[in-house]
This record gives sequence, C-alpha cells and structure tokens, in this order.
Amino acid sequence: MILGRAEDVARVKTVSRQIPAPVHGRRLRLERLLDQGTLRCVKLAPLLFASVWMVAGALADEPPRPLPFAHAHNDYEHPRPLLDALEQGFCSVEADIHLVDGRLLVAHDRWQVKPERTLEALYLNPLRERVTANGGRVYRDGPPFYLLIDFKTAAEPTWAVLAPLLEQYADLLTEFTASTSHVRAVTVVLSGNSPRAPLAALPRRLAAIDGRLPDLDSNPSPHLVPWFSENWNHHFRWRGEGEMPGDELAKLRGLVQRAHQQGRKVRFWGAPDVEAMWRTQRAAGVDFINTDRLADLHQFFSPSSAANP
Repeated sequence: MILGRAEDVARVKTVSRQIPAPVHGRRLRLERLLDQGTLRCVKLAPLLFASVWMVAGALADEPPRPLPFAHAHNDYEHPRPLLDALEQGFCSVEADIHLVDGRLLVAHDRWQVKPERTLEALYLNPLRERVTANGGRVYRDGPPFYLLIDFKTAAEPTWAVLAPLLEQYADLLTEFTASTSHVRAVTVVLSGNSPRAPLAALPRRLAAIDGRLPDLDSNPSPHLVPWFSENWNHHFRWRGEGEMPGDELAKLRGLVQRAHQQGRKVRFWGAPDVEAMWRTQRAAGVDFINTDRLADLHQFFSPSSAANP
C-alpha cells in the first residue's frame, strides 16, 4: 500500500534535509519520491531511515566532482563562504572587497563589513589549506580555480593593499607577464573598480583583469584580460522563457566565438538564474554560468543531466 501516514512522510523528509548538501543534491531525492508516491510501504520507513544515513555516511567524504563552468556569484553571501561552493564542485567564486582602515573586508555594501570577514580569512587562507591538502590543486588533479575579486573601493589604494597581500600566497597563484601566464592552483581576476593601468605596467603580477565587451574590439593581451563579464540585460532581451530569439542567439554565439578566438573566457551576470538560461548559455559556449543557486547548478551539471560538460 502507498505510504499514507503524514507523520511517516514528515519523518522521512526531515531525515533527507539533514543529509550533507552534496549527497542530498546528487544522489537522494527522497522528497520527490514521496510526493510522487514511489515509496510504497509504511513498513519500509525504519529501513529507509537506516539506509539514508548509511549512504550519507559513505558519500559525505566523497570528493566533489569539479565543475569548470560553475561560478558562485556573490559567494560570500552563502552561509559558508567558499566552502559551500567547493562542496558543490564550483571552480570559480566571487568576492567583493572594501578597503577599510587598511584591511580588505568582504561584503557587498560598505555598511555590511565586519572586521573578521577579511579576504584572507574567508578565501586566501582556506584556499591555501585546500591546495596543500590536495597536492597543489583546489581539487586533486582537477582544473584551474578562479577567484574573482570585485573592487568596491577606489582602484589604486585598494590595489596597493591587495598586491602585497597576494605576494604572501604567490606559491598558489597564477603568475602573469605581458606575454605569459604561468597557471597555478588559483587564478585571481580583478573586477569592479579594477586597477587596469597599474597592472598593465607591471612586468610581473599575480592577478589579471575582468574585461568588458569593448575589449573584444581593442583586443588587449589575454594575459592581462583573460576573460570578460557583462550585464546580460544590457545586451539581450530574452529572460529565459520560451526559446531564445534567433537573432539574439546568433549574437550570443558570435560574442563567445570572438572571445574564444582571442583566448578569453566569457561570463554574464544579471541574467535570470534559471535552468533555461543556464542551458542556453552553456550550449552557446559561455564559460562561466553565474548563479546564486549552488546546489541546483551542481545538479544541473550532474552526470545524468544533458548539460553534463
């Protein structure tokens, strides 16, 4: 008979919500099964509870599958900055910084800063620990990892503090010159009020610049501008409902193709954070899918998904 007692259903759902996020997102969809009436017998409930925890225990420590196309927008707003994204396999995260009394504090707006939420504490130190533990990579034998740092305060004074800080982590950061990129575990890309001119003048640096669409015309070195980000809404009308109009899809593909021909990656922000948008952007070759929905994008890129890269 169908699982009919409300208290049994509620107990199973409570258990499912306590499963570690990557396990729950990848393997277990108990609530969906319940809602579809797939679990048939009340007598199975105790066995189900035990099975859930056995599977969770076996998989909780399983290394996440790296997702090279997943970008955690405003990553610091998640309950565990950086760590939640790493748990879901993301290979790019975004941190906004403010220069406050000589320190780089992570927050979206100035009034939100807290003295303990420094760039080092939330990102650089945990990344170093992770790289050390994984044999020189954020994910063992995995792809490069990107840290997008968005300047919310003036470019030059903020860079004056950030530059020597990055030098303390030089062993794990990609090193750039005018004509080369020596890729290491973490590549730092600067956005917002970024110090393009000061960086371009350096013979060696541990950061690159997040470009904009006009860079496809001016074509700076990809060792200075390895990718560009644009506000989706400034260039496209489509909002993820129905099919993307043919002219807009052709425009999107053309932008991505030009960027790739120049050796650059592409990211859009401000687009509706929905599966239809993710699928269309990825099919067009967009390199970083921007999201606030970490577990959902992880599931979208799961091996069973058509979007699996």
